[in-house]
Amino acid sequence: MPARKFDGQALRRARRARDLSQEALGRAEGVDVDQSTVAKWESGSFPEPERLPAIARALGEPLDGLFPRDGHPDLADLRCDAGFAQRRTGALIGTKSYIPVSNAERGVRRLNEAYVPRLAEAYGVTEEQLRAAQDRSFGVVPAPAAAPPVPRTLAEKLTYLLDTTFPGGRPTDAQIAEAVNAHAGVDVISAGAVEALRTGTPPPSEVLAGLAAGVVLEGLAEFFGVTALFFQSDEELERQVVDAISLLALRGSTDTFALAARGGQDGLGPAMLAKISALVAEAQRKAGPRR
Repeated sequence: MPARKFDGQALRRARRARDLSQEALGRAEGVDVDQSTVAKWESGSFPEPERLPAIARALGEPLDGLFPRDGHPDLADLRCDAGFAQRRTGALIGTKSYIPVSNAERGVRRLNEAYVPRLAEAYGVTEEQLRAAQDRSFGVVPAPAAAPPVPRTLAEKLTYLLDTTFPGGRPTDAQIAEAVNAHAGVDVISAGAVEALRTGTPPPSEVLAGLAAGVVLEGLAEFFGVTALFFQSDEELERQVVDAISLLALRGSTDTFALAARGGQDGLGPAMLAKISALVAEAQRKAGPRR
């Protein structure tokens, strides 16, 4: 399990900041140790994990702040974070034995479903969180979340920007139109046309003309704080890349693009790589043999 990090010097500093003696900290509710034990902790001896929450409370510190943990908790971590020794868990699930919890923590046998809600309540977590922690105790690694789809169309890109750039509250279509028109210096789009672009319905013809001229996209780019390239289609971007490579290749920068063609397979599609390779080959042919 990902044990919490413990620093005896940090514990001493926190205790002194609260003007607590070692004896007073040991007497705190849930800590229940003598002064010599606290002294050992401050010298580097690790307390029982289930005592850490009580120590943090006594010092007025957040548990994660005083004793941080990297990674997600397993079942034993949840128990310790709730301040329970394993031997006390039988009472939590309504049995005389702590063996069911011990078996689950060690990845031997899963908890009876009847125990899940009781243990989750005792630990102060949801049933879903308890089951996920139990999975980790059994070495089950959850599948990574699927990557969100890449926005392709103008409507998808506008929706993406509205969701990510304005989490506190979306601007209205009228506000977006006002900003685009201010950028253009003339009325090129209305609130209704912004709605059409945002929902993927055909916009008015004058907006189409503005899109073709780039003025609407430039205004949208300024409003959302991105470059106008963000709104261009994949085909338009590929064409610009090809044009740029052609220009640079004709200027003699063939080595750079040969390397890109050989090593860029993670970022470029086969068709694009084929175009780059053909351009590089043609540029190298024109450049002639190296001296």
